[in-house]
Amino acid sequence: MKAADRVNKLRDMSPEELQRQEGEMREQFFKLRLQWAMGQTETMKKMRELKKDRARVLTLLREKAKEQ
Repeated sequence: MKAADRVNKLRDMSPEELQRQEGEMREQFFKLRLQWAMGQTETMKKMRELKKDRARVLTLLREKAKEQ
């Protein structure tokens, strides 16, 4: 899925859904970082994508907060 498609999907979510999504992403990133530190995985690409997606979610949350 391309970044533009992910952003469009995220824009359709409510602020509550975005907050839940951000929490899940934070947990997933923590697990990946822990695995990477222990040498169990080499998925740096996945970590980068997850980090960028989380930033997108946080940006959308801030935009929606400003609108209200």
